[in-house]
Amino acid sequence: MFLGWYSGSGEYGFHFYVRQLHDAKIKPVVEIMGAAELIRYANLCGRVLARAQARSDDAAVLTGFLGKSTSFEEALADFGVAYADQNERDHAAQLEAIRAGRVEANMGE
Repeated sequence: MFLGWYSGSGEYGFHFYVRQLHDAKIKPVVEIMGAAELIRYANLCGRVLARAQARSDDAAVLTGFLGKSTSFEEALADFGVAYADQNERDHAAQLEAIRAGRVEANMGE
């Protein structure tokens, strides 16, 4: 599994595949990070993890990562329901804005 790839510059333009991040023997001190730094750090960690997992089509690896609980499936279901509810609210607000004349819409007439 790979985290990603990039093309090197220079005469030959070599292509590189990134297998892992640098194996550093240091640890970020999250306890002293400000809110902005912590958000950036969490974002980076999430992006790296998502990218690494997206490279895997090995069901056993993904299953092992998710574990035996149903938390992931429940989170997806909760997100789907919340997303559908938000769509319905957004659509109702859009229709109200059209009726009130705040938004112009061509209804295919």
